[in-house]
Amino acid sequence: MEVIHKIGRRKNAVARVYITKGKGNISINKREFENYFTTGTLQYKVMQPLMLTDNTKKFDITVNVFGGGNTGQAEAIRLAISRAMCELNEENRSILKPEGLLTRDPRMVERKKFGQKKARKKFQFSKR
Repeated sequence: MEVIHKIGRRKNAVARVYITKGKGNISINKREFENYFTTGTLQYKVMQPLMLTDNTKKFDITVNVFGGGNTGQAEAIRLAISRAMCELNEENRSILKPEGLLTRDPRMVERKKFGQKKARKKFQFSKR
């Protein structure tokens, strides 16, 4: 098996995932997976497509991720891994699709408008 390369995005985070045969090692930005995502929920999000397809100990995963915050990065990695699992075995699609792991979340931060404090918040109105 050659290297499988997939991209996942969420908000401003972009994750590039490289999957090879291995023992289940995950490195994110040349750091250990547990050191990069310290909370259990973020670790669960990254591992979710692997657990659903029973591939936790079969592949080594190298991730380059930039932009956004912790949650956005974790969900971008999750999307990229899900896409890679579908490329490995087409049967994985029927497992991951009902969980919503193959859908790119389109929600982005609304831009700030001029004459306002933020996207929707206005400056305080003074009548007198």
